[in-house]
Amino acid sequence: MKKLLGLFCFVALLSACSTTSEWFGGSECDSRDARNFMANAEDRVFFAFDSSSLSNNAEEALDTQVKWLKNHEKVDVIVQGYCDERGTREYNLALGERRANAVKSYLVANGIDADRISTISYGKERPAVLGSNEAAWAQNRRAVTVVKAAN
Repeated sequence: MKKLLGLFCFVALLSACSTTSEWFGGSECDSRDARNFMANAEDRVFFAFDSSSLSNNAEEALDTQVKWLKNHEKVDVIVQGYCDERGTREYNLALGERRANAVKSYLVANGIDADRISTISYGKERPAVLGSNEAAWAQNRRAVTVVKAAN
């Protein structure tokens, strides 16, 4: 299941490179770095309901990001925070920001320069999975790390 999800994310990322430059700092993405990141690091972590605390599973996933980022010191990333559909737009934007910042704080605490990491919250506006049930909500409570375009 993880490999299938990873493949889906990889395809989505490649599609984003040619159509959605906002994910990559407003310019064309460096697809080689993006592909390498997707192949060698877990790009997303999930959160419990109404929480921005990192679980042990989330920290294990972030450790793969730390390792990759230490080996690619010229690559910057954007951490995107998301929520499920429950709650107000304003509340979820704030919660998404806390989730993105929790990921950033973990990466910084593990040796990644804070200047290499930016954050953004999409709140509940960009669900990964449609649906109004726990299975969908669990997939939407996430933070996703994406490679930022080289300047």
